[in-house]
Amino acid sequence: MDSLVEKINSLKKEKNAVILAHCYQNVEVDEVADYVGDSLYLSRMAKNTDADIIVFAGVSFMAETAKLLSPNKKVLLPRLEAGCFMANMINVDSLRQFKALHPNIPTVCYVNSTAAIKAECDVCCTSSNALNVVKNLGAKEVLFVPDTYLGKWVEKQLNGQVKVHTYNGFCPTHLRLRPEDVEKSRLEHPDSKVLAHPECHHTVSELADFVGSTKEIMEYVKNTDFKEYTIATEKGVFDRLQRDYKEKTFYLLSEKLVCQNMKWNTLDDIYNSLLREEHEITLDKETSEKAMACINKMFEITQPLSVSGGK
Repeated sequence: MDSLVEKINSLKKEKNAVILAHCYQNVEVDEVADYVGDSLYLSRMAKNTDADIIVFAGVSFMAETAKLLSPNKKVLLPRLEAGCFMANMINVDSLRQFKALHPNIPTVCYVNSTAAIKAECDVCCTSSNALNVVKNLGAKEVLFVPDTYLGKWVEKQLNGQVKVHTYNGFCPTHLRLRPEDVEKSRLEHPDSKVLAHPECHHTVSELADFVGSTKEIMEYVKNTDFKEYTIATEKGVFDRLQRDYKEKTFYLLSEKLVCQNMKWNTLDDIYNSLLREEHEITLDKETSEKAMACINKMFEITQPLSVSGGK
């Protein structure tokens, strides 16, 4: 593996490339990554580098977001088939049908969606700023796509101030969790704090000690002094926390918390993609302009800019 890591690092210098790794990726990918984090943070980091090539170890919507924010850079996705199940639950036709059922209501689009979907929406959001985006729109009703659980979690936090109409999309990985998983964990680890992602079913998030985005969960561990934590999000977060905070104890709420699509990118895939400069992300001009308007609206609403978010 060391020789492969060395080859990738050498290629990065030769081609002036930067490698971004989402924190749901296999931990080995961190050995060659320049930045590790959630999707919007990574895209922001890519935009701020002087790299000519961006290799995004993640899934397709993340690479598309990087391309939107860095249109003049070559963006590569090591495995083109690495898609997001949630993002694929909605297409332009189904979105338009959903909007037609609720006319003249602003549409908030979770960053976990394709560029084509973003192009049809009014404003983008991340899991860390969704609450602020919806609140600061100043509307009494909003449409929220594609994740129904994040949308309903936001609605609950606003205590009835805003009616959130949600599209029936979801994250299959987070939805594998059940409240009985939390209850069982409480019995086995009574001193452990349960940290959950808002993509979880509301019956799970309501039982958690803390609910937040991927980055917020990791920051919670960093900034608190508890000795034990139970992680209710994708296993990649658990793996990195175990690696980085050896003085603390972590439990994965369920062994089912693995997104297979996120695990597809290997060091071999990254090497081959960078070597051949293959699996490039391309977007047409009209879609890019409309999708960027959606993202820019989020930035306007959430000043000062937050670089956290996404999954």
